[in-house]
Amino acid sequence: MKIYFRLLSFAKPIEKFAIPYVIATLLSILFGTLNLALLSPLFETLLNHNKAQNGQTLTDQAISSFNILGQFRQYVNESIGTIGPDKTLGYVCVVIIVSVLLSNLFKYFSQRYMEDLRVHTLLNLRKTVFNNVMNLHVGYFNNERKGDIISKVASDVQVVQFTVTNTLQVVFKEPVTLIVYVVLLFNISAKLTFFSLLVIPVSAFIISKIVKRLKQQAKESHESFAKMIGFLDEALSGIKIIKAFNASERIKHRFDEENIFYSNLTRKITRRQQLGSPVSEFLGVMMVAAIVWYGGSLIINKESNALAAADFIAYIAIFSQVMRPAKALTDSFSGIHSGIAAGERVLELIDTKPLLINSANATVLPGFSKEIRLEKVSFAYGDKTILKDIDFVIEKGKTIALVGPSGGGKSTLMDLIPRFHDPKSGTIKIDGYDYRELTVESIRAQMGTVNQESFLFNDTIFNNIAFAKPDATMEEVIAAAKIANAHDFIQNTENGYLSFVGDRGNKLSGGQKQRVCIARAVLANPPIMLLDEATSALDTESEKLVQDALNNLMKNRTSIVIAHRLSTIQHADKIIVIDKGNVIETGSHSELIAQNGLYRRLIDMQAFND
Repeated sequence: MKIYFRLLSFAKPIEKFAIPYVIATLLSILFGTLNLALLSPLFETLLNHNKAQNGQTLTDQAISSFNILGQFRQYVNESIGTIGPDKTLGYVCVVIIVSVLLSNLFKYFSQRYMEDLRVHTLLNLRKTVFNNVMNLHVGYFNNERKGDIISKVASDVQVVQFTVTNTLQVVFKEPVTLIVYVVLLFNISAKLTFFSLLVIPVSAFIISKIVKRLKQQAKESHESFAKMIGFLDEALSGIKIIKAFNASERIKHRFDEENIFYSNLTRKITRRQQLGSPVSEFLGVMMVAAIVWYGGSLIINKESNALAAADFIAYIAIFSQVMRPAKALTDSFSGIHSGIAAGERVLELIDTKPLLINSANATVLPGFSKEIRLEKVSFAYGDKTILKDIDFVIEKGKTIALVGPSGGGKSTLMDLIPRFHDPKSGTIKIDGYDYRELTVESIRAQMGTVNQESFLFNDTIFNNIAFAKPDATMEEVIAAAKIANAHDFIQNTENGYLSFVGDRGNKLSGGQKQRVCIARAVLANPPIMLLDEATSALDTESEKLVQDALNNLMKNRTSIVIAHRLSTIQHADKIIVIDKGNVIETGSHSELIAQNGLYRRLIDMQAFND
């Protein structure tokens, strides 16, 4: 219940929807019950009007029943004597029609308010989940399957909102309906009602046994669905690799195995859910049959405490409706288990706290004017140490190159500078401010990034460049594109700057995508540029165009560069050689060549390969 009430908190302000819903539902139940209660006077009009005309009143029988019903019977009795049974029957039918109309009208309003609550809950829940995902640190996404996150944001949230609102609906509406029906039945015949209510505890016990394992199965079902979403995402992202290695059948088989498991699990869950309804309905029919036999025998044998035939027919009609709210309550129990299982997964994502948060007294970095300093910086992923006691200074306006063998820690070090991670020990300072004393947003506002993987959104070229500055004009975007050597190829696309780049920019070549990314960084105009092997995946011609664009980008800026081709960073002010998490050598190109160390060996290896 703790999980349920926490999920229900996303419906706030719930009173805005709940109060109108309660009022409309109560009125709907009132008129809906009245429809059935009016059956008794209707049948008495048809069966007993001759007796009424001969002086045998109907009100004597009715006074002991529900008061409104008794008054209506009195009116029917008087009407038969004054205006005749035909007109009385017409009036009774009109009252029933009006009652049905009002019942369904208020039922519509109650459903409308509940749907508003459902949409409101879904909006709040999905917004909270997505916002928390966006606030999580970068390292979280390295350890989690993207398909699982997508499943929680999309599918699980949908299950939760339906469960929360449907359960809320059932918990109020069905018990109230059941109580009203039972009160009406007691007023008609307490003896028959006591006898008939024996079915409820028996039914509840049987249903609880049926739905006992639903929660565990539902949790397994949600996790299996998340795996399928992950397989789908990986297959779509790596379709070229799959085709190139003739792995389509393996991938299809892998997906099919999970699909079969999910389908079988869903089938078991559905069977358990569907079993509850016919069981409760069968038990209800058994009770109706028993009541018909018991009550009918009393009437046939003309027992002194027997009901009138009209009351007995009305009683049977009302009792048959008692099973509908009882059945809805039964069905809701199976839905709750599925919703709670999905809710646990969603709340797990909501409760995941970002490792990087601004401290309570964090200040805003006013700008960048001097240097970035790393002092004894170490970092580790779990037990694996990546960086050890890194010390160096990045002065304003200088170009710093990070080089070394793959896996040495260059990219991890680059991620520390915009504070995607915090070091395990040591400090990073910018203009004398400790990173931990500053807001993350103000640090990153001073930096622009161009990665090896040039990521573009499935949007227009204009919007991708303007992503760094949403209010940019077309003139500003074009100026940035020209600096990035991208303007010419953009003009040759179908719709120029308004051309869509496709999913992940797949309508553009690697060099074109990279130049659009550089244009995005140019438009942001940050004082510090982070370039992570921005030309490593390009052909020679594209590399030259991109390198020219990068040179334009780096003018009059502080630049930290990870270079794949060492020839591109020979003019860097400082080259830092990193191997196995340690700074091995530091100096300019000529100084490092003279040292005849690791940097010289890397240069010679590339010269030999070229």
